[in-house]
Amino acid sequence: MDNRHKLRNLPKIDELVMRLERLHEVYGKDMVTTSCREIIDEMRSTLLSGGDCDVAPQAVEMAVENKLQAIYAPHLHSVINATGVVLHTNLGRAVLSERAARAAYMAARSYSNLEYDIEKGARGSRYSHIEKLLCRLTGAESAMVVNNNAAAVMLILSTMAKGHEVVCSRGELVEIGGAFRVPEIMAQSGGTLVEVGTTNKTHLSDYVNAVNENTGAFLKVHTSNFKVVGFTEEVSLEDMVRVGHERNIPVIYDLGSGLMCDLSDLGICDEPKVLEAMKTGVDVLSFSGDKLLGGPQAGIIVGKKEYIDRMKKNPLTRAFRVDKMTFAALEETMRSYLGSSCEKDIPTIAMIRRPVEELDLRAKKLKKLLTGINGVTSAVMREKSQVGGGSVPGEFLDTRAVWVEIKDLSAAATEEKLRKEYSIICRVAKDRVVFDVRTLLDGDDKKIAEAIRNISEGK
Repeated sequence: MDNRHKLRNLPKIDELVMRLERLHEVYGKDMVTTSCREIIDEMRSTLLSGGDCDVAPQAVEMAVENKLQAIYAPHLHSVINATGVVLHTNLGRAVLSERAARAAYMAARSYSNLEYDIEKGARGSRYSHIEKLLCRLTGAESAMVVNNNAAAVMLILSTMAKGHEVVCSRGELVEIGGAFRVPEIMAQSGGTLVEVGTTNKTHLSDYVNAVNENTGAFLKVHTSNFKVVGFTEEVSLEDMVRVGHERNIPVIYDLGSGLMCDLSDLGICDEPKVLEAMKTGVDVLSFSGDKLLGGPQAGIIVGKKEYIDRMKKNPLTRAFRVDKMTFAALEETMRSYLGSSCEKDIPTIAMIRRPVEELDLRAKKLKKLLTGINGVTSAVMREKSQVGGGSVPGEFLDTRAVWVEIKDLSAAATEEKLRKEYSIICRVAKDRVVFDVRTLLDGDDKKIAEAIRNISEGK
C-alpha cells in the first residue's frame, strides 16, 4: 500500500473518537478528541514527507491511547541511583529524611499557619517558623530562607552592595553551573565588583589596598566545585572579618554546601562548616539546603540582624521566597541537628558515613540476588564514590559495587534498558554495568535484580 492509499485510509476524527468511547470516562472526551487530532496530524505529516506508519484501525487507536497514557503519566518520578554519587545534581541531590518528607506531605495536604500568627490572631511572618531554629543552631542574630543559594547570594548583594564596590578574590570568581557566574550576579545586583589578587594567590594586603570610601563589602566565595593546587594562597575568613570590622566593612561569605557536622574522619577536611564560619564573626553567611545539609532545595541566609532585616524588605525577597512544603521539610531537617541524630536520620550524611564493612555486605547481598539468573555474570568489586553536588572536589570515598554482564548484550545496551525501562541509573566501565551500593535505598537491590532477570530473559 503506497502513501496515497494510506492517506486516504486515515480515519476521520469524529469516527476515531467514537471508537475510543471507552477512554472518555478515563481522560475526558475533549482530551481524547485533541489526542486523536494530534495523532492523525502526525501520521499525515509523516506520510506526506515520504515516511511510513501503520494506519490500520487498531494501530491508530493504540497510538492515541499511548499518547494519552504518556500525557497523564507523571514525568517526575523516582529513580534508583546506583552511581554512588550521593548528591547527584541530575537526580535531585539530597534525599529527604522520613520526618522531613512527612512534614512536607502534611503541609501540602492541609491549610497551615504559614503567614498567620495563631497567638495574635493576625498576619504573621513565614520566616518565623524557621528563624529561631536556625539562630539556635548557628548562633546567628537573624536568619531567613529563599529558594536556593544562588538566590541567596543575589538577594544579599542586591541589599548590601547596590551602588557600592564589593571586593572579591579573582580565585573565587566561580561559575556554579548554567553560566551563573559571580561577576554576572554582581552586575545584576547593582554592585561593582573589584577583583583583587590572582587566580592562585590572594593576600590580605590586596583587600586592604582595595578599600576606599565607596567600598560596601568584602565577599568570600567557597570554591566548592573545583580546587586549585600547587603554588596557592588565600585569605582566611578570620582575617577578612578582622580587617573588615576594623574598617567598618561587612563581610559576606557564600559558603555553599552547608556542612553542619564533622566529616574529617573520612578525610573530608577542606569543606568549610557553617558553625565554624559563624564563630569568625562574619556578618552574613549563605549556604544550600539540598547539599551537605541534606534537606530540601533552599538558600539559607544567617547573620547580623541589621542586614537580614533589610533583606526581608527587599522586593526580590518575594520573588525568591519558598513555599510551605519547603519550610516544613527544612524545619524537620534542621531539628535533626539539635541532637546527635543527624548521622542516622539524614540520608545524605548516613550514605556518606556508611562504613566499607556495611557496603561490602550490601554488595554481597545484591550479588547473591543476581546469582543463578540465566546468562548473567556478576561480581563484587572495590570502587570509589563521590559526594557530588559541587561539594568536596577531588575527594573520593571507598565503596563497594557489583559489576554485571549479560550474555549477548553489550553494557551500553544493558544500561539503556535499565535506564529507559526501569529508571535504574548506573555506571558503565570496561563493557560492564556497575552498581555502586552506597547510594541504594532499601529495596533497590531487589528491583535491580528483577530488572536484570527480565532483561536477560528478554521480557
